[in-house]
Amino acid sequence: MDVKSKLEELEKRSRAAELGGGETRLQRQHAAGKMTARERVEFLLDEGSFNELDKFVTHRCADFGMEKHRIPGDGVVTGYGRIDGRLVFLFAQDFTVFGGSLGEAYAQKICKVMDLAIKMGGPVIGLNDSGGARIQEGVISLGGYADIFLRNTLASGVVPQISAIMGPCAGGAVYSPAITDFVFMVRKTSYMFITGPDVIRAVTHETVTKDQLGGAAAHNEISGVAHFAAADDKACLSMIRELMSFLPLNNMEDPPRYETQDPVDRDDIQLDQLVPADPNLPYDIKELVRAVADGHYFFEVQESFAQNIVIGFGRLNGRSVGFVANQPSVLAGTLDINASVKAARFVRFCDAFNIPLIVFEDVPGFLPGVNQEHGGIIRHGAKLLYAFAEATVPKITVITRKSYGGAYCVMASKHIRTDMNFAYPTAELAVMGPDGAVNILYRSQLEQAEDPELFRREKIEEFRNKFASPYIASERGYVDEIILPRQSRRKLIQALEMTSNKRDKNPPRKHGNIPL
Repeated sequence: MDVKSKLEELEKRSRAAELGGGETRLQRQHAAGKMTARERVEFLLDEGSFNELDKFVTHRCADFGMEKHRIPGDGVVTGYGRIDGRLVFLFAQDFTVFGGSLGEAYAQKICKVMDLAIKMGGPVIGLNDSGGARIQEGVISLGGYADIFLRNTLASGVVPQISAIMGPCAGGAVYSPAITDFVFMVRKTSYMFITGPDVIRAVTHETVTKDQLGGAAAHNEISGVAHFAAADDKACLSMIRELMSFLPLNNMEDPPRYETQDPVDRDDIQLDQLVPADPNLPYDIKELVRAVADGHYFFEVQESFAQNIVIGFGRLNGRSVGFVANQPSVLAGTLDINASVKAARFVRFCDAFNIPLIVFEDVPGFLPGVNQEHGGIIRHGAKLLYAFAEATVPKITVITRKSYGGAYCVMASKHIRTDMNFAYPTAELAVMGPDGAVNILYRSQLEQAEDPELFRREKIEEFRNKFASPYIASERGYVDEIILPRQSRRKLIQALEMTSNKRDKNPPRKHGNIPL
């Protein structure tokens, strides 16, 4: 075969691989409101940066007539490229080829790119759109999933792992995205579940649609499995690019730093009025987060789940930070099971990837109730405590108002190695709120008082001034400085710069035993 023939053969095979399941199936993908696997890769990466691997790999199954259908690539596109000039590794499942089902060769392609990512220190992005295990290959396809799960586990905390669910993801396939750091879903076209509606109907006699069971809304609002919900494929891929701008490529480097025109010493006088004078009135903590962040920009994570706590990324003087903040406008900012788990996982991610933590605290305690206790609030609340205590990245806390009981300890208090703890003049730090404390401490006097309500108000004010004042904690060194709200940005940036060379470590061990 001459050179020309060889070039023609290469072109022919490349064209076959790029067509995937063929023109008809590609059109069907578009009709379903979805991009093709290759279109997704091209949109996600910098133009012209994609380098494909294993383009001509085919399956090895000879049963059920499969030997007649050997499509180059075998239903998954793998390789590496760049986002904003920075190296990333990725795979994109192709639903037009055997419904994106996973077989032996398909799994080996994904494992190869994941191995490269770990070795080279680059993030792994998985674009999921698959009907699940390839039935024709039997247990071999299940083994392929397990091989991927192992690599997900080994890569955890080493390189960022991002999953985009852009179609079906069912059965055992869901466990790979579940191990990764962030899960994106697309409204109306993506879903995740262990068992589908038909099985549930047969076993439990419950009737539910795919979307109700495992759609983007279900996993963003109810289960907390997903972190982001996008309107369509392009919006989803754009959000991934945005997330990547806050993250380092691996655990051995710092996140990228950007120039900012936002003054370091910018004061926001309006913040002095943010916390209401009445300690029982709500306010939106996101106003504070946006007020201190560069350009007032906050990239929120899990916005629709456990809204009594707020997490996400922003920048301070060009440096990536992770924000964790109690939300007084939802459940008064109390910590419950979902909020504890949501924040704990985010804290551990930031710690794994050298992203400083900024905590805004306004927490009256843990949410009381039989359901919470029986659901394990003790165990789940301990996860957040463990995460903050274990973290060695710079940790800076601002107590805006309430800091009561065990929640005071949990929310990055001075006692669990937080580097700088600020408090507003409105802050209250105590074993419990003044109302509850007075009811306990002065129960008999309240019963005998001539005017119980007046006596109660007087004692509440006395308790607030004598025991809950931020100056009491400041005298003990539990609060490093009491600041005006308007000073929040400059104080945070000063503290962040002071901790930029922080060196801290945990005792030698294989790993801790977080209360899972």
